[in-house]
Amino acid sequence: MERIWLKNYPAGVPAEIDNEQYESIVSLLEEAFQKYASRKAYSFMDKELTFHDVDTMSRSLGAWLQAQGLKKGARVALMMPNVPQYPVAIAGVLRAGCVVVNVNPLYTPRELEHQLKDSGAEAIIILENFATTLQQVIGKTAVKHVVLASMGDLLGFPKGAIVNFVVRHVKKMVPPFEVPNATRFGDALARGAGQTLAAVKLAHDDVAFLQYTGGTTGVSKGATLTHRNVISNVLQSEAWMQPAVNNPKKGAPPEQLVFVCALPLYHIFALTVCCLLGMRGGAMNILIPNPRDLPATVKAIAKYKIHMFPAVNTLYNALANSPDFAKLDFSGLRVCNGGGMAVQKAVAEKWLKLTGCPICEGYGLSETSPSATCNPTDTDAYSGTIGLPMPSTEIAILDDDGKPLPIGERGEIAIRGPQVMAGYWNRPDETAKVMTPDGFFKSGDIGIMDERGYVKIVDRKKDMILVSGFNVYPNEVEDVVASHPGVLECAAIGIPDAKSGELVKVYVVRKDPGLTEKDVLKYCEEHLTGYKRPKLVEFRDDLPKTNVGKILRRTLRDEALAKGEKKAA
Repeated sequence: MERIWLKNYPAGVPAEIDNEQYESIVSLLEEAFQKYASRKAYSFMDKELTFHDVDTMSRSLGAWLQAQGLKKGARVALMMPNVPQYPVAIAGVLRAGCVVVNVNPLYTPRELEHQLKDSGAEAIIILENFATTLQQVIGKTAVKHVVLASMGDLLGFPKGAIVNFVVRHVKKMVPPFEVPNATRFGDALARGAGQTLAAVKLAHDDVAFLQYTGGTTGVSKGATLTHRNVISNVLQSEAWMQPAVNNPKKGAPPEQLVFVCALPLYHIFALTVCCLLGMRGGAMNILIPNPRDLPATVKAIAKYKIHMFPAVNTLYNALANSPDFAKLDFSGLRVCNGGGMAVQKAVAEKWLKLTGCPICEGYGLSETSPSATCNPTDTDAYSGTIGLPMPSTEIAILDDDGKPLPIGERGEIAIRGPQVMAGYWNRPDETAKVMTPDGFFKSGDIGIMDERGYVKIVDRKKDMILVSGFNVYPNEVEDVVASHPGVLECAAIGIPDAKSGELVKVYVVRKDPGLTEKDVLKYCEEHLTGYKRPKLVEFRDDLPKTNVGKILRRTLRDEALAKGEKKAA
């Protein structure tokens, strides 16, 4: 296919990346450990770990895992927020030749049981705060080895002991649990230090991660990501960021980049763009365990001159409206990647005005490791698109029969490139539904490509609202409502209507306490054509979100349907 987007690439960004330079993610990590040994790799609660520290601890953890009898390809689940044990565990599991299964630490017992059973995990490394969940299901799974981490494990003495005491006994964040024969994280490291890590021959096609989809679109499935997939996306992301990193208007490139890792490491966005890209480039990551705690987040960031800040629209919005965040020094900020959900124009404009750094919106999925497209990082113009295909990536817009559509036609976004998953774990039937015979992954998202190669996403198929035969895309409605100065957050859904089939309802979190339904409807009348305008407005104190911060329209829709909600007569 003709790659029309290449002529619009920023200067210095290659059309292709060379993923053959590493045999595996382990070779990428071990290169970083040697090259940047004395550099700080992670900061957490004012404690900093060097690349050498991560090297030493992950080697010990890998040796301990092997000593438990875990063989190449064995699955090891990680269930933690952003604590320093997480990157140590990722490196340790991979160095042992095993597969990382990332688990949302806020899962219910039912969700955890499904993921552990589906993946066939033989071991789990879990923060003790969530051990009570594991206790309820471990007997129904194949898990034989449990490593218990605690918040203060790697903070040193006496700080670590104080933090653990406060977390356990003052804040009471560790519910009672009983997991027999569990090994403490520190003990696993100590025992592993006296053992030898056996080198495991890994190749591009070996599985590195099972990255489970969020479950908001049905049964949670494991996207099988190989070493090739993830290496490719790290290198694609690195190449794409170079124009901003080397922006002469910002002065000489920093000797060491500092990332804000507020996205959870169990999510593919943070895993690739913060953890692994950071390791590849010798960057330091500031680990934020709970980004919803804005004062703690601001305090953690304030100590450093930050350069890279990947986030979702809701976090950018919350911080842009935080007076304390506004006091920080943004002079070093070079790249802000927006993903996971649409970046709203009002948020992008406020963030740019506050920080001087644009939000470069991109697009991807767990199935694409994740990045597939991104806006150029050498511009501060808000495009309203998800940008251009990444290096070594092709995008096609397909009709319902899987045939390519002409430029400008709406259809399903399909992605082909080295970052596209090998398939869904043990689900060839589900894999067949999303992969075309010529290797394109069908995303389930509706989009348009223009003559420059820019892609605009107009929504997921299932979120589309049908009003009197006209398609209404919630993103468009939300973008308009969010631009009202009295609105903090919003979400649009379709609800049944006898007259038009469906009508548009919008949920609003106020910024201005005096905002009324009349104000919102009048504003929409000015900015949206008739059939797109909301007919119902409901004000809420907050909106349901995933732990990544993505607003859950489906939850709102289910609530409305359960109430039998429809337009008042």
